[in-house]
Amino acid sequence: MSNQGSDMLAEARKTVRVREVASVARAESTQRKRAPLPTRMRGVAAVALACASLVGCASSTDVVASGKPGSYTVAASATGGRMAWARAHELAMNEARDYCDRRGMQSSVNTETVSGVSAMTEHGSSVSFECHPRF
Repeated sequence: MSNQGSDMLAEARKTVRVREVASVARAESTQRKRAPLPTRMRGVAAVALACASLVGCASSTDVVASGKPGSYTVAASATGGRMAWARAHELAMNEARDYCDRRGMQSSVNTETVSGVSAMTEHGSSVSFECHPRF
């Protein structure tokens, strides 16, 4: 073989080796960047569980007629964090609105009483409302 031919062969082998090394380096880099799927899923599951535990739960009483004709009261309570009062308020207001909607009327809130403002306590909302005809 000529000297020039052996130089070209050596250069080709060198190029192939460089490409192999680059390919292996890319594969290792990809493996380092991505955690295995089960590990990633554990992380996602942990975040979902943490969010779910902060949500808490809410419940309401049945709507009760008060002493005044056409006037009603409903109470709601919620637990699970600092914003539980907002869930209790929303649930009580929705119950009042739905009660009047079922009768073809609209709700009008007279008073609302809230209780519980500490972080991990039960928060409550009691709404006194009336149902009026829609105009």
